[in-house]
Amino acid sequence: MAPAETAQVIDNKDKERFELHLDGHTAFAAYRVEGTTLFIDYVEAPPPLRGTGAAGRLMEGITSLARDHGQKIYPICSYAVSWMNRHPDQHDVLA
Repeated sequence: MAPAETAQVIDNKDKERFELHLDGHTAFAAYRVEGTTLFIDYVEAPPPLRGTGAAGRLMEGITSLARDHGQKIYPICSYAVSWMNRHPDQHDVLA
């Protein structure tokens, strides 16, 4: 397993979710795509990863991937909405 500082967010297209694997656990964000809009429906961090910043690192990776693919993010999940509100520097990818 990759150390936290080098862990990468991956797009698990089969499960329609972004994943961040840390310390044997997986934080994930379920999504759906409509055109160039990426809807973040649900963000989950398992109990051992809660409070570690894993979900924030997951969101950072998602915004980076969206930017790289010319997509805009429409956050549905309350965590994703809250994270985007706290990171105005990421609003260039906000739908």
